[in-house]
Amino acid sequence: QVQLVESGGGLVQAGGSLRLSCAASGRYYMGWFRQAPGKEREFVAAITWSGGMTYYADSVKGRFTISRDNAKNSVYLQMTSLKPEDTAVYYCAASDSGLPFELKKSPGEYDYWGQGTQVAVSS
Repeated sequence: QVQLVESGGGLVQAGGSLRLSCAASGRYYMGWFRQAPGKEREFVAAITWSGGMTYYADSVKGRFTISRDNAKNSVYLQMTSLKPEDTAVYYCAASDSGLPFELKKSPGEYDYWGQGTQVAVSS
């Protein structure tokens, strides 16, 4: 049973920063998604098995950084210069398949999901 446990969400003012963490029960290709009320779940960032490649949505590029610590089976999302439009529930996702440098940005490409953590950015 794969388990993903997110933490680090909260309320922050615009321009502020938050760091999300996701602890996994193994080593996987990892991604972060978010879902705002009334909207579809959207891709935020992904990182390959080794951490050698990272991918970002255009909306967060330059502001968010995804990283991983394979010794801890954990992945992180450092979010800076937060905007009100970043407000959403953020989900950690894992895939146990794929090529070393493959970009996975569709929710259907991931096999396991965390419970989500709320991020709220006030203006």
